[in-house]
Amino acid sequence: MSLGEAFISGFLQMLLERLTSRETLSYFRRLLGVGKELDKWNSMLSDIRAVLNDAEDKQLTSQAVKLWLDGLRCLAYDVEDILDKFSTEMLRRQIKEKHWATTSKVWCLFSDVKFNCNMNSEIKKITGQIDEILERKNQLGLNVVTSSTKSWHMPPSSYLPEGPVIGRDADKRKITDLLLKEAPHTVNFHVVSIVGMAGVGKTTLARHVFYDDAMKDFNPKIWVSVSDDFNLERVTKAILESATSGPMAEFKEFNKVQESLSKELSGKKFLIVLDDVWNTCVYDLCTKLQSPFRVGALGSKIVVTTRDANVAKMMGSTIYQLDCISDDQCWKVFEHHSLLDITNNRPQNFELVKKKIVAKCSGLPLAARTLGGFLCLLKLSYHYLPLSLKRCFAYCSLLPNDYEFGEKQLILLWVAEGLVQQRPEDKKQFEDTGNDYFQELLSRSLFQKASKGNDKYVMHDLVGELARWAAAEICFSLEDKGNDDLQLKPFPMARNMSYVSGEYDGVKKFEAISRVKHLRTFLLLSQSDGNNLTRRVTFDLLPKL
Repeated sequence: MSLGEAFISGFLQMLLERLTSRETLSYFRRLLGVGKELDKWNSMLSDIRAVLNDAEDKQLTSQAVKLWLDGLRCLAYDVEDILDKFSTEMLRRQIKEKHWATTSKVWCLFSDVKFNCNMNSEIKKITGQIDEILERKNQLGLNVVTSSTKSWHMPPSSYLPEGPVIGRDADKRKITDLLLKEAPHTVNFHVVSIVGMAGVGKTTLARHVFYDDAMKDFNPKIWVSVSDDFNLERVTKAILESATSGPMAEFKEFNKVQESLSKELSGKKFLIVLDDVWNTCVYDLCTKLQSPFRVGALGSKIVVTTRDANVAKMMGSTIYQLDCISDDQCWKVFEHHSLLDITNNRPQNFELVKKKIVAKCSGLPLAARTLGGFLCLLKLSYHYLPLSLKRCFAYCSLLPNDYEFGEKQLILLWVAEGLVQQRPEDKKQFEDTGNDYFQELLSRSLFQKASKGNDKYVMHDLVGELARWAAAEICFSLEDKGNDDLQLKPFPMARNMSYVSGEYDGVKKFEAISRVKHLRTFLLLSQSDGNNLTRRVTFDLLPKL
């Protein structure tokens, strides 16, 4: 199940638990006479939740299914709003019965009748929306798919090339041309060295060339990892074992190993890759290593990957300098290895996020792959979170990058939002349960200590992006980004908003909120003039919500 659908599934489960609670059913039946309506909600929402796995697959190819899921998410929040209003009203009536004077009873009765009337109207409206969602579900042909068939697994690793070589098509063609090019008749083998800085993709490029169909005329094809500790005997034995496709006999003398390798390569057009050769391979060792290669057929090739141009020169090779890839290519590498549905489920401020990620990659495919893989692992961590924690984690998308937060601060926000769920048999306080939630997220490395000797916590930038993907369009943040218009485009269906003040604040920033019709959270994260911020929020913003 994807991030968004796992979020909705957990949300619906929470709503179903509230709808079936004894207290809720009792109040609705006694005061509103709509107990059967709640039973109907329960049945219909259960039917909808059962097809979410199927909807997850079909949304990738069907815009109609994606729109259905968006509508379902909005509906779930509308249902929760109804339940929150009802809970608040019940609490108000309980307090009123204890403390209000007798002279206020007429007004109280009028207020109760008005509330009941409004609530009945809203309940009928929600019932109509659920009916529409259910009918649309049937029209879309969504089916019940058991969760056991939808479990997410990490893909297995392989020695073979792992997917496309992004951004290296031209480099691959040039390396292939060098290897297929006829060498001078005075030399039976030719060395081509791929030189570049760490992480630039030398090994990946060499591997894809090695397995390309254009190399089919080379036999044998041998791949040996050399590494920083160059050991002539180990490397030679490794080449011999690969050439003979099996373990070799024990040799007491090294020259016997070279003789056997020489016999194995004699008259053959071979391709040998010496991967990751360091400057510990000095000239004398290099000469001895190449000695058995001289009996091969004309056209034999040796590919060396190295960070050191001097190593390539020492081996008498044609040097191919491998440069960094572009930012767009870095993003494609990151996107490929993150396994996130970025095309169909873009977070807010997408271009800004993309810019930050590719900047960290510095043109190095390995960095992009590592960051993407890290985000993929984080996705796995999120996938296996208990449903009660998924909404708590998604709520954290309101926190800006590098924002330091306290444990109690975040727990109280969760409690205020109704994200901390208490079972009737639990005897803990909400804050204690919230602490359990916090420690669970901390143990999964989704939170980390801000610094030593500091009781604050932060989320890594990539963890923050994961939270924003999980929250989809439900949360957004207005931050001080100067003239960056991307910060001024909240989603109409958003429910939660955070606001980080700054020197570029102005009327335009607040105008962006006018399209948000159901905002339930306005989280102030002030980093500048508190008095000016308070005045602006109190008099300019709140009256318009």
